[in-house]
Amino acid sequence: MRIVDARKKACPQPVIMTKKEVDAGEIEITVIVDNETAKENVLKFGNKLHFNTGAEEKADGIYIHLKKTGASSCETATNEAAKDSINKIKQKKGFVISTDKLGKGSDDLGKILMKSFLYSLSEIKPYPNFLIFLNSGVKLTTTGSESLDDLRKIEKAGVKIVSCGTCLDFFEIKDKLEVGKVTNMYDIVETIAESDNAVMI
Repeated sequence: MRIVDARKKACPQPVIMTKKEVDAGEIEITVIVDNETAKENVLKFGNKLHFNTGAEEKADGIYIHLKKTGASSCETATNEAAKDSINKIKQKKGFVISTDKLGKGSDDLGKILMKSFLYSLSEIKPYPNFLIFLNSGVKLTTTGSESLDDLRKIEKAGVKIVSCGTCLDFFEIKDKLEVGKVTNMYDIVETIAESDNAVMI
């Protein structure tokens, strides 16, 4: 049985830590968390993947038990074949990020959520084909951004990352670009037009 200590880990890290063990082939996992939100998120993740799930509270944390049962080697092979088939026909998709904050309301909360979004994006595969940064979103690719390591990881995997040159000039930060390349609106429109799915944030 694999033990995952996710105490003192901010969302979505407990789920991502659990997913890594599942992706590595673990079929029996105990995840230790220290709050109800993390507990519910890990349980939801386990149920989605058809694990038997349960949780118990102890003095040092909440212990979540995940166990995969009843999957034959034939079923496993069939599932892997299905995944391969899906990957072969996957669409060209990406994100257009037009702000350095996620959602409306508190700017401070919005920055935390955007950081969490980009971290999650760097941990979940398959990666998108492209990330386009516009308006204040270009601040995420420049010096001072807390998401640079996550974006570098995504770029290293082959994801196209571009920032609007006009936007960088407007904020006077073109010389502070740390990840990806400078682009123009023609290239942005072309990339979106050629994609199967471009999600605007």
